[in-house]
Amino acid sequence: MRQREWEFVNLETKDSIAVLTINNPPLNILTDAVLTEFNNAVEEILTDETLRVILLRAMGEKVFIAGADINQFPALTADTGLMLVEKGKKIFDKLGLANLPVICAVNGSALGAGLELALACDIRIAEEHAKLGLPETGLGILPGYGGTQRLTRLVGSGKAKEMILAGVRLSAQEAYDHGLVERVVPKGQAFDTAKELAQKIAEKGPIAVSYAKRVIDEGYELSLEEGQKLESQLFAELCKTADMQEGVKAFKEKRQPKFSGK
Repeated sequence: MRQREWEFVNLETKDSIAVLTINNPPLNILTDAVLTEFNNAVEEILTDETLRVILLRAMGEKVFIAGADINQFPALTADTGLMLVEKGKKIFDKLGLANLPVICAVNGSALGAGLELALACDIRIAEEHAKLGLPETGLGILPGYGGTQRLTRLVGSGKAKEMILAGVRLSAQEAYDHGLVERVVPKGQAFDTAKELAQKIAEKGPIAVSYAKRVIDEGYELSLEEGQKLESQLFAELCKTADMQEGVKAFKEKRQPKFSGK
């Protein structure tokens, strides 16, 4: 096990899984300092070829992340406002576009930038007491870290407009019903459930997992014909890998495969 600690962010890597923890009590606000440290941690993860899954969590029992730092808003101009949201977007995009799957353990309320960060992940597991929402219009702004785009792609334009325009917050169960989270678990179980899922993914062929994530994400923006063409291309690429040979051999020999990522 390896561990790196910053002031607000902790990175622990073990068994091919990177556990990325935000710890800025009491509300885990995404200040500029937190975002900078978070970006540094993500950069470190993406340069480590031994890792296969990213698991994101935040410390605390009631709140996952309550949002961005509103104390910086009154002084913003059009130029500095653009710089602010572009910084957050680039960091969240870096996570969302990572070739590793990202699982988010939502242990409490995910609001504003907190929900936007969760939306940048591939899979979200929420505890039953969690509330999820984008309340920015109540501050006279709109979600600026990709929330208007990612939320709409998950729940549809009507539900996204209800949540953003009126500031409607969803319970964990409502979020599940609308496809915003993949699982709802009892209080205190989001991280353990997410870790169990991460372990299952880490056992699979890493190139296959990476390609599967890519074709799902990119295919969503393509026509059915174009998406299937990309699927065929990536399938063909996998046929050239040692992992494919190992996977088939292990299946025939009735044993667990030992994937090398090659």
